[in-house]
Amino acid sequence: MKGKCNAQGPQQRTRSRRVREWFARRRRVMATSLLRGTCYGAGTGIVGLAFWWLENNL
Repeated sequence: MKGKCNAQGPQQRTRSRRVREWFARRRRVMATSLLRGTCYGAGTGIVGLAFWWLENNL
């Protein structure tokens, strides 16, 4: 009985390795999207607080 070869070629990548490679290729896009979303959220919060302050103090 012959033993099986456990060497993984380029076609036999594990799922976790494919996910890591996917994240590595898209890291800059994800970082940019995260920064943009954070800025939109902060801007929305500031505008909301400004209107709330105006309603309560005028």
